[in-house]
Amino acid sequence: ILIIRPSALGDVCRTVPVLVSLRQRYPHAEIDWLVQDTFAAAIEAHPDLTGIVSFPRSRLAHWWRSPGRLLELRRWAGDLRRRSYDLVIDCQGLGRSGAMSRYTGAVQRIGLRNAREFAWLGYTLRVESPDGPGEVIHTVDEMLLLVEAIGIEPVRDMRLYVKEDHMRWWDQRRNELAFGEQPYVVVAPGSRWPGKNWPIERFVQLIEPLLMRGLARMVIVGSKEETSQVRPLVEANAKFTEPVVIDMTGQSSIGQSMAVIAGAGLVIANDSAPLHMAVGLGRRCVGLFGPTNPARVGPYRLPHAVVRGSVNADAHFKDDDAGEAMMRTMSHVAVVQCVDRIIAMKTPVTVHDHRSPQASLNEPKTNGPHAIAPTAKGPAS
Repeated sequence: ILIIRPSALGDVCRTVPVLVSLRQRYPHAEIDWLVQDTFAAAIEAHPDLTGIVSFPRSRLAHWWRSPGRLLELRRWAGDLRRRSYDLVIDCQGLGRSGAMSRYTGAVQRIGLRNAREFAWLGYTLRVESPDGPGEVIHTVDEMLLLVEAIGIEPVRDMRLYVKEDHMRWWDQRRNELAFGEQPYVVVAPGSRWPGKNWPIERFVQLIEPLLMRGLARMVIVGSKEETSQVRPLVEANAKFTEPVVIDMTGQSSIGQSMAVIAGAGLVIANDSAPLHMAVGLGRRCVGLFGPTNPARVGPYRLPHAVVRGSVNADAHFKDDDAGEAMMRTMSHVAVVQCVDRIIAMKTPVTVHDHRSPQASLNEPKTNGPHAIAPTAKGPAS
C-alpha cells in the first residue's frame, strides 16, 4: 500500500489517521508513504509505517530545463513503478500527486473526485466529498473518506512519534540553556504566508501573562528565514533579569522541533505545522486563525483551542493585506483568555481513539516538569 502525501508539513502531520486506519485493517501489509524528502522526519518514527518513498522535490524542480534532472526524475519514477503497489491512496489531490498515483500502475488508485489540477485522471476510484455551499468538512475527515470508500473503518488517531535521539538532543539542549526541567511554552510566530501571521508585537504582549501562569520560558520555533521576524520577541529579554525568551529559529531540524514541542506545557501558533505537531504530540495548544477556516484546517476536533480574528469571507490566505488585517483584529487578551480555558480543562487535549500503551499522551500533565499552574487571577485584562 502507498499513501501519497508529499507536502505541506502541517498536512503531512494530520494525514496520519489514514495510515493508522490502513494498519488496523491490514496488520501485515507493507505500508509506505511518499513524502517530500525534507518532511520525512515528521512521520519516520511512526510504528505503523513500513517505509518512506522520498521525493526530492527541490532537486527535481524545473526538470524540463536540465537533461540530468530529467534523467533523475525518470529513474525515480521507474523505481516507484517497480515497487508494484496494490493500493494507492492520494491524500494530496493535486496534479503532481495524481500523476504519481497513475504512474505506480497499481490496480486500485483512490482519490477525491474534486481533486484539483485534473489529479482525478490518475484514479481508478473517485470519491465524492461534500463541497456544496455552506458545507465545510475538516481535511482530516475528508482524507478518511478515501479509506471509508473501500470499506475500512476510519481510526481518528492523530498521534505523532519522536525519535529517541531527538528527545535526548532536546534534554541536553535544555540543560545548556539553563532551564532544565522548568515548564515552558512554545510559540511559532511565523508561517509560509504572511497573511496568516499574528503581529509579532502581540506575541511580545503574551510573555508576562504566560510567566504568571507558571511557564518559565518561551521557546520560539521556526525556519531560518523567520529569524529577523522574531527579533522583537528576543529583544524583550532586556526587560527581565535573566533570559526568558529562547530563540530556536533555524537551529533545529523537523525531528528536533518535534522534540521541543513534545516537552512543552503549551504551544501557541499561527495556522502552521507546529500547531498540528502539537495536536499529534498531545500538547495543550492555542491556534491563531484569520483568513483560513479553522473548521476546515484547524486543530482537529479542538474548536475550544482556536482564537480567530474578524472574518472576511472573501479574503484568501495568499492575500497578505487582507489576511494581516484579519489577524490584527485579534487581541492578546483574547489569546490569554483562551490559554486560561485550555489550562483549566481536564479532558484529553487531542484525539487518539485507539490503542494503548501510549494512552497517557491523552491526558494533560498535572504535575512534573511540564505542569502548568492555573492562574488564580482569572483571564488577563
